Amino acid sequence: MEPTTLILFGATGDLAKRKIYPALYNLFADQKLPPSFSLIGLGRREHSDASFQAHVEQSLRQFSRREIRDSASLQSFLTMFRYCILDAGRKEDYAKLLQMVEEREQALRIQPNRLFYLSVGPEFFEKIAAHIQESGLGSANGWKRLVIEKPFGHDLQTARDLNRKLSQAFTEREIFRIDHYLGKPIVQKLEELHQTDPLLRELWSSRRVANVQITASETVGVEERAGYYDQAGAIRDMFQNHMLQLLMMVASHFPADLPRGDGRSKKRSVMEALRPLVKQNTGAAVIRGQYQAGEIQNTPVIGYTAEPGIDSASRNDTFVAAKLLIDDDYWRDVPFYIRTGKRMREKSTRIVVEFKDAKTKSGSRAPNLLVFEIGPDEAITLQFQSKDSSQLEAFDPIRIDAPVSPGNVPEAYENLIDDALHGDPTFFAHWDEVELSWKWVQPVLEAFEENLVPLHLYAAGTYGPAESDRLLAEDGFHWWFDIKPNQPSEQKEGEQSYAYHTNY
Repeated sequence: MEPTTLILFGATGDLAKRKIYPALYNLFADQKLPPSFSLIGLGRREHSDASFQAHVEQSLRQFSRREIRDSASLQSFLTMFRYCILDAGRKEDYAKLLQMVEEREQALRIQPNRLFYLSVGPEFFEKIAAHIQESGLGSANGWKRLVIEKPFGHDLQTARDLNRKLSQAFTEREIFRIDHYLGKPIVQKLEELHQTDPLLRELWSSRRVANVQITASETVGVEERAGYYDQAGAIRDMFQNHMLQLLMMVASHFPADLPRGDGRSKKRSVMEALRPLVKQNTGAAVIRGQYQAGEIQNTPVIGYTAEPGIDSASRNDTFVAAKLLIDDDYWRDVPFYIRTGKRMREKSTRIVVEFKDAKTKSGSRAPNLLVFEIGPDEAITLQFQSKDSSQLEAFDPIRIDAPVSPGNVPEAYENLIDDALHGDPTFFAHWDEVELSWKWVQPVLEAFEENLVPLHLYAAGTYGPAESDRLLAEDGFHWWFDIKPNQPSEQKEGEQSYAYHTNY
């Protein structure tokens, strides 16, 4: 791997503390960092190099998946870190930063390969990119890359404006838009399964699949993000990016001979085939909700409009469910159901592929399921129905766990930062995907703003508004693995309960 200087904007922020520093340390422990690596942290707070290194060490001890036992190795890692005070809007600070970067590169005798990581609010993206270009930070005789976090725009037009501004300083192949769901091991496994499993490729179409369900539910409320979340809602915070990326990954067909990185063209094809919505008819395919007071794990919690920092009259969405259709030769007439929400009964991210029915003589349904548990537990489970020899019309579920990679598994940010260091764009969002996602969501945003879609209230600790159940019931389906009141599980009496498997 080539020598690299990582220039981290927002180095004292929460994301850096919880995700970026632990990811870098684990890459270092696994010998995946470049042999000549340097990080310059930027922020507005006062820090010496020593106090900044102490700050990084504290984050590792608190958030790293790997326990720190080797103090000598830790110190070797921390010596890579330097700190520089920077105001994102001050031209003079970028000149000072350039001097520091060049001095560090000269001291280490490394090439000027620079990875700019923007772990800051979106209001700083354009400003920082412009200063990188104007200051000469991005004009060295090595490569440069820009890593940015969501949100990438607030709607279709602002996303296009942002991309146009960034493109003045960086080319598309130099921009790495992080969606951390794409770094999750199970999500990345989807592409590999398509390429290596001919049976799965055979099953992956409307000939075999009845419907696909994608759920990302959270038990938490808005926490410390009230200002941002009340402007974004679930539609912008989750649906436009994470949920549609999961849709692209599960609906794409990746040929066995597909070169690495070319999978993004397949994802784009899915979005291009996604049936668009008309603003006036959005309510027929989209459910929006907002949580009220309720209980989470037997603990009372307040409703959304009672949260600190939230307007008591807010009509912001904390839950979105939708039915989507893909008009291509693979998926025509197969509904894809997506839902995401806060203050739900359980924390879970899951994809369920329901195959077309195997029916008994009495006509009862016994669908086979392929389940991708993405978080917090991770597993791929095939649940299929096998006719019981003792009861001709009874179907007993047989579950086959498909382990993927046992042991201490890298977290999403480790995978993504490693890819960015290698210049591998495979699991980053291409501009085409981002633009097409906003294009599909734009009529929904407008319908929400004009109150053309009812805002359904749901009690905290449930699975969202009852209307989201009806969205599936109209097609003869239901959400899998929801535990209804007085119903301990989806399984019939006598059947083995559905199991989660963490050693995948």
